[in-house]
Amino acid sequence: MEKPTLVLGASPKPDRFAYKAVRSLQRRDIPVIAIGRKDADLDGIKIRKGKPKDIGPVHTVTLYLNPKNQEEYYDYIISLEPSRIIFNPGTWNPELADLAHSRGIEVVEGCMLIMLNSSKF
Repeated sequence: MEKPTLVLGASPKPDRFAYKAVRSLQRRDIPVIAIGRKDADLDGIKIRKGKPKDIGPVHTVTLYLNPKNQEEYYDYIISLEPSRIIFNPGTWNPELADLAHSRGIEVVEGCMLIMLNSSKF
């Protein structure tokens, strides 16, 4: 099953986990949408800034933003109606998790890279 995934907090810097996440999804042919602080190109994947509406269906939102920086995206994330949100290490946010739960969105506290490598994605 195809699981289009939004990487929120994407980075063009190779030392960042968000960069590794985009590349890992790309290598597995999982459709990836990347949103970061500034427009950039990551090996053919456009990192976009803001809250683009034209991204198509999203199965999974994986977070690489600290809880404070997530606040401005609450409504945007919920409006995408994802099936799940993955809170990567350092991103756990009870407020957003409760909001997601109340909308029937699965909440996962874990590491997307480990999930991908262990076939639990």
